[in-house]
Amino acid sequence: MARILTGIQSTGTPHLGNILGAIMPGIELSKQKDNEAFFFIADLHSLTQIKDGNQLRKNTYATAATWLAFGFDTSTNVFYRQSDVAAEVCQLAWFLNCYTPFPMLSNAHSFKDKSQKLSDVNAGLFTYPVLMAADIIGYDADYVPVGKDQQQHLEMTKDIASSFNHIHGETFVLPEGLYDKRVMIVPGTDGQKMSKSYNNFIDIFLSDKDLRKQIMKIETDSTPIEEPKNCESCNAFALYALLADEVQIAKMKTNYATPGYGYGHAKQALFELICEKFKTERARFNELMENTDELDRQLAIGAEKAKAVISGVVAKVKSKTGY
Repeated sequence: MARILTGIQSTGTPHLGNILGAIMPGIELSKQKDNEAFFFIADLHSLTQIKDGNQLRKNTYATAATWLAFGFDTSTNVFYRQSDVAAEVCQLAWFLNCYTPFPMLSNAHSFKDKSQKLSDVNAGLFTYPVLMAADIIGYDADYVPVGKDQQQHLEMTKDIASSFNHIHGETFVLPEGLYDKRVMIVPGTDGQKMSKSYNNFIDIFLSDKDLRKQIMKIETDSTPIEEPKNCESCNAFALYALLADEVQIAKMKTNYATPGYGYGHAKQALFELICEKFKTERARFNELMENTDELDRQLAIGAEKAKAVISGVVAKVKSKTGY
C-alpha cells in the first residue's frame, strides 16, 4: 500500500488555488485503491506569518472544514493538525536540522522570494524546509502531491533523508513527488500565482455578493467591448478553463472572439460557474464552521493515528544518533 502525504498551511481560508492545486487532487488520490492518505493542516508553519492566536485558530478550522467539505474520508485515511503532533515532529525537525547544510537553506527559492516581500523575515521561514522534511519523512511517506513551487523543498527533503541514511544506514523512506501539470500554478486575480501573500486569491466560501465582487476585480486588458478579445492572455479565461468542461471552454472561446462580449460578461460567467460547481461544498463548509466540536473530534482521532507512526520513526532516529 502506497502512503500519500500532503499538508496545507492554515494562513487563511483555503483559496481556489489551494483547492485546485492540493485539496481536490489529494482527495482523488486518497480514493484510489491501495492508497493510504496522511493529510494534515500545517498550522505550525503558519506561525511564520500569523502571530494572532485567534486568527490562526479560525484559519485552522476553516482549513479542516474545507478538506471535509470536499469529501476527504477520515474513516479510511488520517487527517490531523500538525500542532497536535508537535512534540514528535519538532523533535524530528531538530535532528534533521543538524544534518542540513546551511547553504541548502539559504539557497531555497521560497525563502529568497518571501524575504524580499515580507517585513517579518524570521528563522522559521529560513528553516521551513526542515520542518517540512520532518512532516514528510516522519511518516514514511511514499508519495507527496506538490506544486511546482514546492518541488525544490521536496528535493531538499530527499537530500536531507539521504544524508542521514548514508551516515546511519537505511532509516527514512525517500518520497517521490506527484505533479499535476494542469494545475501546477493557478493564476490569481492579477495573473501571478494565486497566493495570500500577493492578496490576489479567490475565496469560494464568501457570500455570493462578496465572491462576485472579488471575481470582478480580476485584472484584464483595455480591449474595447466592441472588439474581439484574446482569451489566451486573459486571467479570467485562464481560471474559467481550469473549472469548465470542454464544451463550456469551447463556447467561451467563441464568446471572446465575438464583438460585444466584454470582460464583465466573462467574469460573470466565471462567478456563476464557481457557484454551481461548488454549491454542495460551500454549504457543507458553512455547516462545519458552525460545529467546530466535530472538527476537533475528527482531528483528534487523526492525531492519535499519526502519533503512532511518527513516534516509531523518532525512536529509531534517537537510537541511531546515540540518544
